[in-house]
Amino acid sequence: MTPDGPADPPVRRGPLDPRLLRYARATRGFLAVQAAIVLAQSGVIVGFAWVVSRALTGAIGGAPVGELLSLVAAGAALVLVRGVLIAASERVSAAGAARASLQLRAALIAAVEKLGPTWLSQRSTTALAVTAGHGLEALDAYFGRYLPQLVATAITMPIVIVAILLADPLSAVIVVLTMPLIPIFMVLIGLATGAVQRRQFDTLTTLATRFADTVQGLGTLKIFGRQHRAADSIDEVTGRYKHETMSVLRVSFLSGFALEFLASISVAIVAVTIGFRLLDGEMVLLVGLFALLLAPEAYLPLRQVGAQFHASAEGMAATSGIFAVLDAARAQGGRTRAVTAPTAEGGALLTARGLRVPRGERMIGPIDLDVRAGEVVLLEGASGAGKSSVIAALLGFAHAEGEISGGARAAIAWMPQRAGLLSGTVAENVALGADTPDAVLVARCLTDAAAGDVDAGIVLGAGGAGLSGGQAQRVALARALYRLRATDARVLVLDEPTSALDTDTEAQVWASVRAAADAGAGVLLVSHRPSARAIADRRVAVASVLVLPAEVPQ
Repeated sequence: MTPDGPADPPVRRGPLDPRLLRYARATRGFLAVQAAIVLAQSGVIVGFAWVVSRALTGAIGGAPVGELLSLVAAGAALVLVRGVLIAASERVSAAGAARASLQLRAALIAAVEKLGPTWLSQRSTTALAVTAGHGLEALDAYFGRYLPQLVATAITMPIVIVAILLADPLSAVIVVLTMPLIPIFMVLIGLATGAVQRRQFDTLTTLATRFADTVQGLGTLKIFGRQHRAADSIDEVTGRYKHETMSVLRVSFLSGFALEFLASISVAIVAVTIGFRLLDGEMVLLVGLFALLLAPEAYLPLRQVGAQFHASAEGMAATSGIFAVLDAARAQGGRTRAVTAPTAEGGALLTARGLRVPRGERMIGPIDLDVRAGEVVLLEGASGAGKSSVIAALLGFAHAEGEISGGARAAIAWMPQRAGLLSGTVAENVALGADTPDAVLVARCLTDAAAGDVDAGIVLGAGGAGLSGGQAQRVALARALYRLRATDARVLVLDEPTSALDTDTEAQVWASVRAAADAGAGVLLVSHRPSARAIADRRVAVASVLVLPAEVPQ
């Protein structure tokens, strides 16, 4: 599942998705170091097999004790070197996995910031949180175990096969002919594993979304007596998640058995052929032992890739959601963006010329807009005409065509349609972005936003839990007023600031908005309330038209 909803069927990109190298650049150096370690390990494996074969045949043939001791010492040294290389590989894998995960998480956060709140409001934030949290954590197994083993398979397996070929061509032929059985079964089992793992991750996302929605609407559910039904729904999804988890485990154990069985049968075939040829005198013991010791090492990388594939499958399932966001941000970088200039023209604080904002199959505008100091400009239009999209374009949150001057975010104090309050005190929400809230200014802004009855010291929960809808809206207005008065912002942008207020409270808010304009600020207002016209100096109509799909900017 992507943050947009259910994921499309995954596109087969091979064992290593090239987008991983693009978005997590630490993976490149990590894989290069792993390749060097694996190359050394491969040499140690071949050398150890040769030393052990020499030692065994020497002991059987009555070689001098000194020669045997030197071979044993050499074998022990190779074992020690292999242990050091394995430890180094694990250390490099852990460090590389941590760096790559951090880079992906940073890229994901940057992508969400680039896409902006308009994009985010159309997605499931809970699904995105699961992807950024649990999904990226699950990638540790992918980076730390699966990718290193993939490198080991690509390097060690050919080296071992070549070593067997040089010693005993027939054994090498048997290994090459039987080896495809393992990847064939890996693909078949992998398809099943990928399917059940995606179902498990999708169910986890559904469970998280259902739980978040239930908590958010718990008050409403209790009022209507539906809280038990919501709890039963969560319990049902939890049971489904348990079932999907057990399915993943069943497939994983089945695949492990199948891979071990195939590898064992293949090694047994090599051993039987070597045994018969030794009995017939067609092969010397040294060569037979050397080929027999290397045969399991030829199959081992493939077996371990299969095992690590299952360990990393959950992280691989999460990559669809991660890359969906990163690809969306990358694609948006090439779309048309309105030309911006730091200074507005003609003494206006904020201007827009020929502004056109794409919204699905509709195009909003073109719109010409001027917001001057001391005036209130009202954006009017039918519900869904695109007034909030115009504001998003002015703030740089949405791509648009045309020219925008004075639209830097630092120059705008914005109140969105949704309050967007955070966990913390009311004062911290009002002074959002300030290192130390100014208590006097916070109290003044709350009073001017008709929220003087709200205690600035109240601690809010997630999403502003603890306040009513009208109170949250007024606190959001106080936050915009605080930014206007405490920073260099000159333009106050308000998106439906009174939609949840009664008539008397609305009149107080309009008086404060008018006072802000009279004090020198420029006010851009979006409101469906007829009373908003009374404080507006000018009105600008917003409309959208249906365009052909080919005309919609991509």
